Amino acid sequence: MGKGKKTNRRASFSDRASFIVGMFREQPERKFTLKALAAASGGADKVGRDLTKQILDTLLEQGYIECQGRGSYQLSRSKLTRYQGVADMSNSGNLYVSCEELPSDVFIHSRNSRHALNGDKVEFVVTHTARTGALEGEILKVIERSDRCYAGVAEVVSKSAIIVAADSRRMPVDIYLSRKKYPKVQTGDKVAVRIREWYEDDDMPIGELVDILGATGDNDAEMHAILLEYDLPYKFEEAVEKAAAEIDGTITEQDYASRRDMRDVPTLTIDPADAKDFDDALSIRKVGEGLWEVGVHIADVTHYVRPGSVIDDEAQERGTSVYLVDRTIPMLPERLSNELCSLRPHEEKLCFSAVFTIDEKLKIVDEWFGRTVIYSDRRFTYEEAQQIIEGAAGDMQEQILTLHRLAQAMRKERYRKGAIAFDRREAKFHLDEQGRPTGVYFKVQKEANQLIEEFMLLANRRVATFCAKRNGRPRTMVFRVHDEPNSDKFERFRTFILRFGHLFKAQKGSAVAKELNQLMSDIKGRPEENVVSLLAIRSMAKAIYTTANIGHYGLAFPYYTHFTSPIRRYPDMMVHRLLQRYLDGGKSADRDALEALCEHSSEREVVAAEAERASIKYKMVEYMADKVGQSFDGHISGMSEWGIFVELEESIVEGMVAMRDIQGDYFRFDEARYEVYGHSTGKVFTLGDKVRVTVKSADLRRRMLDFTFAEQEGTELIIRDSVKKKRRK
Repeated sequence: MGKGKKTNRRASFSDRASFIVGMFREQPERKFTLKALAAASGGADKVGRDLTKQILDTLLEQGYIECQGRGSYQLSRSKLTRYQGVADMSNSGNLYVSCEELPSDVFIHSRNSRHALNGDKVEFVVTHTARTGALEGEILKVIERSDRCYAGVAEVVSKSAIIVAADSRRMPVDIYLSRKKYPKVQTGDKVAVRIREWYEDDDMPIGELVDILGATGDNDAEMHAILLEYDLPYKFEEAVEKAAAEIDGTITEQDYASRRDMRDVPTLTIDPADAKDFDDALSIRKVGEGLWEVGVHIADVTHYVRPGSVIDDEAQERGTSVYLVDRTIPMLPERLSNELCSLRPHEEKLCFSAVFTIDEKLKIVDEWFGRTVIYSDRRFTYEEAQQIIEGAAGDMQEQILTLHRLAQAMRKERYRKGAIAFDRREAKFHLDEQGRPTGVYFKVQKEANQLIEEFMLLANRRVATFCAKRNGRPRTMVFRVHDEPNSDKFERFRTFILRFGHLFKAQKGSAVAKELNQLMSDIKGRPEENVVSLLAIRSMAKAIYTTANIGHYGLAFPYYTHFTSPIRRYPDMMVHRLLQRYLDGGKSADRDALEALCEHSSEREVVAAEAERASIKYKMVEYMADKVGQSFDGHISGMSEWGIFVELEESIVEGMVAMRDIQGDYFRFDEARYEVYGHSTGKVFTLGDKVRVTVKSADLRRRMLDFTFAEQEGTELIIRDSVKKKRRK
């Protein structure tokens, strides 16, 4: 806005009015005083103020502006374009609203939220556009409350009121329940509630009780609470269970006649010892000198689950099974996942199979896709198969050793072509009968795991290739794609590993994968192994489902999909249906409909992974609860403006040292350098630094471990040599 005209060249009434209207239009979020408007529009003497007051009175009467109290005025919200969108609440209580009509999400400060909550459909206006293009706005009203549930701890505060403190940081206030309406709720209960109303003048929303999950601290109650926090179901509706129970599992004569009969081919499954469902099996037989027929047999879920059925609708909505620390929340009811579609030993089962004829040089001489009937001769655990690979005698020894030899050759070839090998330690918990963690162990991937992995990868990529094109013409397909690394993130990764003496030269393509694999090999067993592996993973793009194929960078496959786990992933069911469609000579499927399902499946996969991490965090805090006051060695695994995250060496349990708890200086986080530095001492903390910490507190409700740096001689921080450095100027 330019400077106003001088008083001795007073603007006319119409000029002044146009100027003032322009000021309101250009800065709709700003509140103007009469004096400021008079001065800017032509003069703030008595005549100018009188003219300005007349203009403001007219604009008020027309409803163009609103009086905001204390003599300030603002553009009426009715004059701004109104949009509708869905609110997404951050941990701070502020909101971001997405709207297809706008180029980006709109930031809404909590003071302008009109009691909108996470997931609510809202009406809003954009009040400010920053030079960067960032949008800020105000919510005018909540159109529709989200049906999502919140888990929290109940406290009976009076004869008429129950207050629920929600676990989720996306619920910034307590929730009111009527004691008269819900007399069974007791103080200390973990409950599930849904928001029904939040009146403008009330401090808290009114809730509706959905379920009493159990006592706070009870393992089942806490796991169900985590599922609710991520809007994940913890049980099937009665209609879904009923539909599953009514499925006829009989294999009919028509089934035998319409399928390839592979019951006489030696067939086995290899799964974890505690697995309850077996959705993949391998068969192998020699069909010529140096030629092997290998069958990858996948449970034929879509034979039992038809499109549009109540079971299919439920599976589509869930998108994936969810794996918490102590349980699996299946995508399909047990009748399917553990019975009809589980390839249990000594039972005939219906499968969708990929059968390959392979020579010793890994050339695929022939391939066949279609529906089969199989008979699993033996169920192996990974440990049993590994013993045979390592030389022990056992059932189906010849078949396992042949599959192992072929798998290792395929693995070697895959890495030669540019696949990336990440091998980060994965912690698991020993749990007692009540689900409490009693110890930590690390998941080990050996050759038996690799055997299964390689043949599943083979089936996935060959099915993707077959479905993607016919006679050179593309067909709509559900792909699992993985983009190249983000250049900015990867550049930060290069810079970071220099501090450990690792120089990364490769710039793009397979050279990056080859050098990355060499780096992973070089750091094996070294102190920086875990943090370097973690940062390498973070620099990579996320794999997603889509109909737009760009290949899979991490696996170095031009075509890739998910075909091998329809019991636990809905995209695999989509792929099975597409494969049968194309085997039958059908036309290319509708791309838009499939893309919408791909986006939903990718979103559900992310949510499921977040819930899994939340359950791991809960068990980590529970495991450390009796170790408050004890000290442990660790390394810095992350940092933010709030504090420094430390991962313990022996257990890879992670907690945070709050900035306010770091003694000896005033410390701040430098995001550009990704380091925390002291203003006076110049002391610097960076990722990977070795430190010793003391457990300060273990907060199960927040699922947070608070650490402090261990102290020596009262005040001196125990900080290893790697952090005893001065900040670079």
